[in-house]
Amino acid sequence: MSGYPELLLGPPRLLPVLLLWVSGMIAVPLLSRRGEKGRTGGIMLGVILQAVLVTTYLFYAWDFLRVLVVLLLVPALGWLAEFAGSRTGIPFGRYHYTKALQPQIGEVPVAIPLAWLMMLPPSWAVADLILPGGSWWLRATIGAASFTAWDIYLDPHLVSWSFWKWEKPGRYYMGIPLGNFLGWFLWAWIITALVTAGMGPYALSGTPLFLVYFLTWLFQFGGHMVFWKLGLSGIVGFVAMGIPAGFALRALVRMF
Repeated sequence: MSGYPELLLGPPRLLPVLLLWVSGMIAVPLLSRRGEKGRTGGIMLGVILQAVLVTTYLFYAWDFLRVLVVLLLVPALGWLAEFAGSRTGIPFGRYHYTKALQPQIGEVPVAIPLAWLMMLPPSWAVADLILPGGSWWLRATIGAASFTAWDIYLDPHLVSWSFWKWEKPGRYYMGIPLGNFLGWFLWAWIITALVTAGMGPYALSGTPLFLVYFLTWLFQFGGHMVFWKLGLSGIVGFVAMGIPAGFALRALVRMF
């Protein structure tokens, strides 16, 4: 396909998966207007579509065994952190999940560990673009920070929908403790280190995973500002995700 930007969009045969995900992202805020069932259905739709999209792109970039490790470890470790955190307060702070978001395993919604899977690899792609030749621990740090920036959007959004509740309200928006974000960063770093240590460059800079991160940044901003009226988290999340997205975009432009 002459002039097709494969570096940004991936091979043409995968384009329908990308378009399906974009359609799902557009549907999420529209479904949220239909009450609780619309909100939970929209979240599950968005999470599943993005997890499928990210997995598809990983198979495009990596060999089967490496992708299998990601598919097994990332959701499992994400679930473990949420299971422990909702019972002990470590590493995120004291909170508990409500019954609103189903199905659940061990009182942790299935969508939550899938959310770790759907956003960690795009965050790795950001790190790969920003620091392609750096040490694994530094790339893990950038990836974890990029992932945590997304939670600045996510937490206020889903707390406002009563998917979970903080037992000791913190200083950030919607009573979210600032330590929650430190916990996200540390656990994302640990998962990244376990999955990618010794790997060398992730070889993700030439995949559309950065586009997933970039569009998530923009879709979340639009949802917060237009549909959900969460102005503070919309602005702070836009800046937080925009910093790594901007540096990665500059690196990507230089590759063309």
